[in-house]
Amino acid sequence: MSRQGQDRERRGSFWRDNSLTLAFGGAFLIVLLGQALAGHAEFNEELTVDGLQRISLGQYVTTSDFAVDVTENWQSEFLQFSLYIFGTVWLVQRGSPESKELHKIGTESDREQRVGDHATQDSPRWAASKDWRQGVYARSLGLVMGGVFLLSWAAQSITGMAAYDEQQLRRLQAPVGWGDYVVTPDFWNRTLQNWQSELLAVAAMVILSVYLRQRGSPESKPVGAAHTSTGVEG
Repeated sequence: MSRQGQDRERRGSFWRDNSLTLAFGGAFLIVLLGQALAGHAEFNEELTVDGLQRISLGQYVTTSDFAVDVTENWQSEFLQFSLYIFGTVWLVQRGSPESKELHKIGTESDREQRVGDHATQDSPRWAASKDWRQGVYARSLGLVMGGVFLLSWAAQSITGMAAYDEQQLRRLQAPVGWGDYVVTPDFWNRTLQNWQSELLAVAAMVILSVYLRQRGSPESKPVGAAHTSTGVEG
């Protein structure tokens, strides 16, 4: 095969091999832009009603109003995945592909996890170590997801406070500090309305996948698998 043909094949393989991440990453950017446009229009409507000057899109995306709307969604999504990652270590659902097999409850043995002496040549380097690196790497996904959740929740509280204080000033009322804001109904309403939807989505996915199928999806069992088959992916 010619050099150009090999380059084309590598480029084609890259797009194919990373299509899931690229597709959802691209969709995220499109939707984020759409949110910015819609939020900008709504924000300017509010300014007009209050008799204030309208702002540009560039100015809007640097406002606390836009930032809090973004971060409150991010924190709930990362909470969902953090809870699911940690919860599925010990919790199971008979018949769901979203659950591990019933007899594998817990952190499993070193042999099953292929760590330490049971690591293979293809195993990540830290998985083969026998010191603190193995312990950190063995929990790295949950730690990172949990860390991003906490950071985005903190960002939501700060940007939410700024947006709340802007509203307070427009009403000629005194602004509040961060400590006062995080106990307001505004903060917890923003937080809990996202948490409940994420938890409902996870619970629905876990139980519906026991009885329903999607051919070809790893989130579903094979179409002909028994309802009681657990931890089996299509």
